[in-house]
Amino acid sequence: MHFWAIITNLRFQDVLDIVFLAVVVYHLYLWFWGTKAFKALVGLLALGIVFTVARFWGLFLTTWVFQILWQVLIVLIIILFQSEIRQVLERVNPLQMIGLRALPKSADWVPNFVKAVFSLAERKIGSLIIFERMDLVEEWVTGGISLEGEPSSELLISVFQRESPLHDGALLIRKGRVGKASCYLPLSSAEGLQKEWGTRHRAALGLSERCDAWVLVLSEERGEISLARGGKMIPVRNPEQLSKLIQEALTPASPTGVTWWKRIRALMIRRLPLKIGALGLVSILWLLLAGQQNFEVTLKVPLEIKNIPEKLEVLEPVNPEVQITVRGLRKDAGSVNERNTHAVIDLSIARFGNRIFRITRDQIILPNDRVNLVHIEPPVMEFTLREALSTD
Repeated sequence: MHFWAIITNLRFQDVLDIVFLAVVVYHLYLWFWGTKAFKALVGLLALGIVFTVARFWGLFLTTWVFQILWQVLIVLIIILFQSEIRQVLERVNPLQMIGLRALPKSADWVPNFVKAVFSLAERKIGSLIIFERMDLVEEWVTGGISLEGEPSSELLISVFQRESPLHDGALLIRKGRVGKASCYLPLSSAEGLQKEWGTRHRAALGLSERCDAWVLVLSEERGEISLARGGKMIPVRNPEQLSKLIQEALTPASPTGVTWWKRIRALMIRRLPLKIGALGLVSILWLLLAGQQNFEVTLKVPLEIKNIPEKLEVLEPVNPEVQITVRGLRKDAGSVNERNTHAVIDLSIARFGNRIFRITRDQIILPNDRVNLVHIEPPVMEFTLREALSTD
């Protein structure tokens, strides 16, 4: 495949196509990573590779079976990923992408939630509660059992009862709703931490160091309440302070004093290796498929004049050109250029004065017969001929 011809004819639409799909692939990876749906997507990708190889090698039966499978693929995807598809559609929020936020949801549950937290602290029941903010935490959080509901005091106490199978792990609150329970967090590798801090405190700090999530910690030994944010631990003294912190966590304010350029730069640098990988994967896929795309190329080629009658010379036009448009597969049409394409006109029947000649397909010499000539401009050309001046 003529990859160089494809690359040299890259258009703005092609770059936009690649970048847009790379962004989609990047976010799909973040949203599905670690879920059962991600494993199913890997399986579908493996089947797609098998189908491509079978078609390339001419395996008739395998290709036929997979073609039947692809006909029901859309229905299969909807059945397998119905919940994930709903979540993806809910997350596609253009206002959030550009730094704007929708109006915060009602947080009437916060007072009872705060009471339940202090009730657990009085009983010295260790707990971890994640408040997701702008950054998605799936990249850092492992495990977890999906839950859906309001973070009520009853749910909080039920999850963190010592007899509960969900007790060992963190509760994730996303957009004011419970998302998961029994999540495991990365531990902080910072040195000089307080000796009395156990695994829960190190896990809370570990997550807050890696993203902008806030993590509430209830100590099992001392019954103390702390909040980890930005790699720092803040002690919580009373319900009023905790209520204020939760409200702030649920409706994070836009950063002040940060220019748009710094926001764009931070957006570009964050998870840079993953973004480069998504861009590279989409670029390779685009190159493999672009050669099969129908493509048009328009270019100007010089019109070569031959067989001018004796004692005549062409007065006009000087250095004539014609503009042609060719169509074919991108790998073929992309290789057409001014160096390998010629236009020739025969003036053997020309006479003195102004003469009009038609430019036809037979007069255009293309580099291969896999492209079609669809347009010639101008279709006719007027020549002015005069008697050649004597050189004697």
